[in-house]
Amino acid sequence: MSGSDRLLKFLVQNAPVRGGLVRLDSVWRQMLANHAYPEPVARLLGEMTAAATLLATNIKLDGTLIMQIQGDGPVKLLVVECTADLGLRATAKLREDVAIDDVAGLADLVNRHGQGRCAILLDPRNRQPGQQPYQGVVPLEGDSIADALQAYMRQSEQLDTRLWLAADAHCAAGALLQRLPDNGGRAETTDEDAWSRCTQLAATLTAPELLATDSDALLRRLFWQERLDLYPPLQARFQCSCSRARIGAMLLSLGQEEVDSIVAERGEVEVTCDFCGARYRFDAVDVDRLFLTGDSTDATDAARH
Repeated sequence: MSGSDRLLKFLVQNAPVRGGLVRLDSVWRQMLANHAYPEPVARLLGEMTAAATLLATNIKLDGTLIMQIQGDGPVKLLVVECTADLGLRATAKLREDVAIDDVAGLADLVNRHGQGRCAILLDPRNRQPGQQPYQGVVPLEGDSIADALQAYMRQSEQLDTRLWLAADAHCAAGALLQRLPDNGGRAETTDEDAWSRCTQLAATLTAPELLATDSDALLRRLFWQERLDLYPPLQARFQCSCSRARIGAMLLSLGQEEVDSIVAERGEVEVTCDFCGARYRFDAVDVDRLFLTGDSTDATDAARH
């Protein structure tokens, strides 16, 4: 398995501490390929993507972790989705005709007037009847994605979490440490100083170091004196869940009158996926068939471009 696009997870032996290191190279570049985000926006979205990858596998969920940050700045919304097996996609929505400074940070871009929110939604793969996704929402705090997510974990999950994140046009990377409550379910915990020791070591990480160094090398460099239980590395991949059937279901929810009015005005309905850029077209015949059957699964992906 290559050193890129991987998540390394570990536990500190005899201590209530777990952690992870992630480096996304080709996966992150695939996620950016269909977008022309300003550099500060791409950096924030990359940091969120690294964080979602680190957090998703620490939650016992067969489904998708959806991380959202929204606010009242030039960036309306940042969204990252990560499945339990590390299928990733992400998108950012910007307000029109708003200039973005090259050195703008989280507060300037998203939380300009203090109205920002940070949310994490856990969506099970196979929902039971009546089951709703779990969602936690907290006010957006701090000057960075790491600050915001650490505040979320403290307020919503009561879990002491530290994150170190970095991203550029080529790589998104991050490190995570969590202090486990009640011994984290482990039989023996004797090294109570491990949390302080590990967080001090990880605090020496810089953004250039995260972006330039393989995760295996970082793990050895930071924690060479610690006794670690290592999990098998996990491989991440770009995965978009959009489909013509899903777009058809969305059109059904709008109602035939509204969809017909779009066709009358434009000759067809065209929907572009915000995540991967795929385009789906429905002409008058497609729309008539969709509403006649009421079943979006009749739609194939033949018109995807």
